[in-house]
Amino acid sequence: MHKLSITLLLLVALLTGQMTNAMALDIWVSKNGDDANDGSKSTPLATVHMALRKARELRRLHDPSVADGIQIMVGEGVYRFIEPLLIRPEDAGTAESPTIVKAVSGASPVFSGGTKVLGWQKATTFPAGLPTAAKGNLWVADVPVVGGQEVEFRQLWVNGQKAKRATNLYEGELDRILSVDSARQEMWIPTPKWDFENLHQLEFVIHQWWAIANLRVKSVDVQGDKTKLTFHQPESQIEFQHPWPAPFIDAKKEYNGNSAFYWQGAAELLSQSGEWYHDKKGGKVYYWPKANEDMSAAEVIVPFLETIVQVDGTADHPVKHVAFEGIGFEHATWLRPSHRGHVPLQAGWFILEAYKLKKPGTPDKASLENQAWTGRQPAGVAVNYAHHIRFERCRFERMAATGLDMVEGVSDSEVIGNVFRDIGGTGIQAGYFGGPDFESHLPYNPIDQRELVHHLTIANNYITNVTNEDWGCVGISVGSAHDIDIVHNEVSDVNYSGICVGWFWTKTITATKNNRIHANRIHNFAKQMYDVGGIYTLSAQPNTEISKNAIYDLQDAPYAHMPHHHQYIYFDEGSSYIRAINNWTERDKFFSNSPGPGNKWENNGPDVDMAIKEKAGLEEAYRNIK
Repeated sequence: MHKLSITLLLLVALLTGQMTNAMALDIWVSKNGDDANDGSKSTPLATVHMALRKARELRRLHDPSVADGIQIMVGEGVYRFIEPLLIRPEDAGTAESPTIVKAVSGASPVFSGGTKVLGWQKATTFPAGLPTAAKGNLWVADVPVVGGQEVEFRQLWVNGQKAKRATNLYEGELDRILSVDSARQEMWIPTPKWDFENLHQLEFVIHQWWAIANLRVKSVDVQGDKTKLTFHQPESQIEFQHPWPAPFIDAKKEYNGNSAFYWQGAAELLSQSGEWYHDKKGGKVYYWPKANEDMSAAEVIVPFLETIVQVDGTADHPVKHVAFEGIGFEHATWLRPSHRGHVPLQAGWFILEAYKLKKPGTPDKASLENQAWTGRQPAGVAVNYAHHIRFERCRFERMAATGLDMVEGVSDSEVIGNVFRDIGGTGIQAGYFGGPDFESHLPYNPIDQRELVHHLTIANNYITNVTNEDWGCVGISVGSAHDIDIVHNEVSDVNYSGICVGWFWTKTITATKNNRIHANRIHNFAKQMYDVGGIYTLSAQPNTEISKNAIYDLQDAPYAHMPHHHQYIYFDEGSSYIRAINNWTERDKFFSNSPGPGNKWENNGPDVDMAIKEKAGLEEAYRNIK
């Protein structure tokens, strides 16, 4: 073909692409809008929910105006959701006609699952057990009511900053468990230096190996310098019966001591500025302001939705071609620890039932000595059975559990250039990890391959200050999934591992394969937990590559019984057929625990070319997201 003809064809293609974008139907949403409006720029709607309904109806009627796509244009402001934004199969677009929910140029809109706490006054009456020092410093407000019910919450943000729930967790040493009686489901600790008056809200949080456990206190029996504790069900039975990870007892004093613990939730613990207490019986919330905080003008938010946006298709009818651009997702809660406790197996996956096998072994693993069935933490944004979904330059902040979760049946999708910050659990999660109906140590390879998560790109995301409540969660966590590209992300300020790929602790080859962890920057990790990897793997993953990552600022966890059992790259049980090539780390510290065959290690450590470190992390076009 003549060069001029090729040039003309390229020009036509470029102009056609520009025209297609320009011709997309815009539906406008504004804080000053009205859902009775038509959704034009001059007469916008008030809610994204109504804009989505309008888009759905246009698609149902095959309106020619949407042939080139629909853009829901969201103006500046905080949009407080009363219920999650549910994106259904009927909302699906096509490659030629996608649905895009995007911020108006120059705007930073927020979809919030929280509500304001209003009417703050200087406190004159106080809950029982409150320390004397707090009484002259507290402000109080009524707990907000949503849908006719008082909001229950475990987080509170003052002017955008997360306040600390009443606790004794401060800088310095924590007390450690004295002994455990699993048969009686009792635990002995040193007697605290404060009196117990509010057991109905008191929680006991244990540091156990690579996870923490939240236990609601049922009884306290003080016997001189030691105290016996019991806990509510179901977490008591789970805590005392599950083999891994259980409280650690350093009876021979060979390590860093027994498992450490701290308290939270009760009025007796409200002893410093920046702390709050929810008096459930009185319907009040108390807060001790910091020196620079004016409570008469402060914006105080508590979360009440567990999920803000839910993309929910089915295997037969998936959601397709939906994108979010420039949207903030904020204020998601998680209440299970308050209702049923929280005892995780690993990476935040809470145990529903677990016990030690009297006769070890399964068909897949003859030495297996335990069984566990788990539950999945909720996510601020969750995606099920969806293809060609994209999140770009969005913000996932101030959430209690997971930020973004691609749960099941998600493929050919992108998570690019987003910020994940101030998240209680894992930043980004994807894939299958077992559940109530699938034991955690069995190899997963479903008959219906549509269940699998595959062909995801997770790139150029900034993930920081995550795992700040459930210390055992991670920055990016991928379970059983294949063809996942995790590239050029920056992960920092994490209490456990930076990036984890794989699950099920098995050498058996399954659906997990072809994953790529490349050119990520991981630093300031392992802040609290033991048995950690900057990049951590489990199980067989044929043709998986870990390459050209930069991993540094490995921390010594203060409470771990083996504080130095952490590494830059960690091949844990069953890890097989994985290549680790050209990764820069500040020290030569790697570990393999019962790996399988076919692994390759080549040129990893501090002697790797420094250019690899310099190129790792966010690419230039996305560095402004920080």
